[in-house]
Amino acid sequence: MQLNVDLGRVMWWNTLGLNFKCIHFEHGGHSMTDHSEQAILEPTGGSRAGNRALSVMDQIREAVLNGSVTAGERLNEVRLSRTLAVSRTPVRAALQALAGEGLLDYAPNRGFTVREFPLDAIVDAYEIRASLEGLAARFAAERGLSPDEKATIERSLRAGDRLLERGSFEPGDLTIYRDINGDFHDTLLAAARNRMLAEMIRICHHVPVSSSRNIVAFEHRDVRRRHDDHHRIYEAITAREPWRAEMLMREHVSSVKASLVKSLTERIADRDREDES
Repeated sequence: MQLNVDLGRVMWWNTLGLNFKCIHFEHGGHSMTDHSEQAILEPTGGSRAGNRALSVMDQIREAVLNGSVTAGERLNEVRLSRTLAVSRTPVRAALQALAGEGLLDYAPNRGFTVREFPLDAIVDAYEIRASLEGLAARFAAERGLSPDEKATIERSLRAGDRLLERGSFEPGDLTIYRDINGDFHDTLLAAARNRMLAEMIRICHHVPVSSSRNIVAFEHRDVRRRHDDHHRIYEAITAREPWRAEMLMREHVSSVKASLVKSLTERIADRDREDES
């Protein structure tokens, strides 16, 4: 499947619960508009001061991963420096680092542009992540959870139960669930106690929408199923059943991949129909 995913148009804008002000970008290799630069700094509902606590690289990475800056968009170093209220040196260093991570492309006389990821690449990232997170779950079951890790996971499970018991979602629930989901996956990865594994999963997360903090298909039925998966995975880990924990985690991530492919292909089809009309 060779569909290229234009993250600015195809992905839903509040993927990470940030609801960015800017909701339209031009296609192709045009420079970032003033609005898209502001989107890096000012998610609605968040404090400007709090966001500034993030590093320059974190702010630009966030904008790329959540789709507020589109594939092929050129990042202007001077404008970013002005928008972020920093000198050009940290901006240049951040862009170079993000190019090293694979999020940006660099070309002489053109500068840095947001890399375009074909749908196949996103699917591959999920499949690799399923294998790696399955291994992390197995390691966690073999090595055991610390009291703090158990407390964090149980807190996320209880929070998810409370969120789902209403039977429907309200505005702001996506942000809550994003943190619930992220805490669960991050804590299990930490419990694996394997730095190399953590680095490999981090690389998978550099492919847009493949991170555990990106929520796919935020429908009550889908979230209910995924949260039930979390309960079963935790039960397998605390029962010290490593192979069952690995299998359950693999199936869990693979089901998210299936939802993602369905959602993206539907959105691409909708966009094509709009372009034809």
